[in-house]
Amino acid sequence: MNIRPLGRSGLRIAPVVFGANVFGWTVDQPTAKRLLDRFVDGGLNAIDTADVYSRWVTGNKGGESETMIGHWLKASPARREEVVLITKVGMATGPDGKGLSARSIAAGVEASLRRLQTDRIDLYLSHKPDTATPIEETLRAYEALIHAGKVRAIGSSNATVPSLREALDTAAASKLPRYEVEQPEYNLCERG
Repeated sequence: MNIRPLGRSGLRIAPVVFGANVFGWTVDQPTAKRLLDRFVDGGLNAIDTADVYSRWVTGNKGGESETMIGHWLKASPARREEVVLITKVGMATGPDGKGLSARSIAAGVEASLRRLQTDRIDLYLSHKPDTATPIEETLRAYEALIHAGKVRAIGSSNATVPSLREALDTAAASKLPRYEVEQPEYNLCERG
């Protein structure tokens, strides 16, 4: 498989990313294991999830997808070095789990690391812009996580052009980590 650099993130991924938002919704643990094994055995390496997946299912609270990936990693610890784990923060519920405040990000990363059963997140994405939190606070929270070795690189998801521009400008002006990727919601169903 053609593994290539992901922008300036320092990460290297194959051109196809496994979206695990269906784990805990339409995919159970045994099926998740089979899918992830086939994906990695096929030479692909990037797995995308979020702290809220699959909260929309009756009885779920969010984090089910991360938990299933964590069970897979625990059952096959060598797989951790073969994959790039991508997860998101900022949409979960709870007292410390919504938005991109420093407190929310700190609580979110610990919960995600626990569910994923790993010591680091390779690419941590802001799930959506948070207009209630100054972007400098968000970037400083990510800086602390990078320095602690809990996160390797950061990015944004579903950003607006103005919010992404503000984040990049703030990172440059304050010498903070910058969003290295943008994950837009653009697919066959969401053409906008």
